[in-house]
Amino acid sequence: MPKVYARRVTVAAGSAAALVCTLLLSGQTAQAAPPSPPDVATARTYLADIKEQAEGPQDGYSRDKFPHWIDQGGNCNTREVVLKRDGTDVQTDSKCAATSGTWKSAYDDGVWTKSSDVDIDHVVPLSEAWKSGAAQWTTAHRQEFANDLTHSQLIAVTDNVNQQKGDKDPAKWLPPKASFHCEYARMWVWVKHVYSLTADSAEKAALKKILDGC
Repeated sequence: MPKVYARRVTVAAGSAAALVCTLLLSGQTAQAAPPSPPDVATARTYLADIKEQAEGPQDGYSRDKFPHWIDQGGNCNTREVVLKRDGTDVQTDSKCAATSGTWKSAYDDGVWTKSSDVDIDHVVPLSEAWKSGAAQWTTAHRQEFANDLTHSQLIAVTDNVNQQKGDKDPAKWLPPKASFHCEYARMWVWVKHVYSLTADSAEKAALKKILDGC
């Protein structure tokens, strides 16, 4: 990816993180969901522009190559920022750990009052990204991807639902809540478009089917 593009993503992500952390520290609520993905028509255009290509090998992949849950300021790491953003009435201690709150998972409508029952899902999984182009990125750029608060890449969801998803793409897994499929597809396409990741034929076909039915 060209350096100028990577820098633009870095600046945007940094600005968004700073805004979220400022709101957290001031006791205000930033928002109750990830950034809204593009509308259906735009998502269809983005999907058409995504390069269709078979997934690359898993060789060399490690989650450690995508440094995640990095410091976002104010003693908060990325996970803690998303927990605060996506929850309701979230209270945190001096170390920014969530001590109480309520989280409703968009994937399955599960409602949780313990942060330990909530995972922060990478909408486009790290392993999927690796096989779709991220293997060629720098570690710094993979870190941006793994901690992206600017696009719809991070969302707080029920932990075991996230574990069921694993690293599957939309041709192999979709959220149990069918009414969320359209938004999920828009989120997925936006992230892949922004980061110039590829998609295999089955993945593109599944996403097209979802978006055409929105």
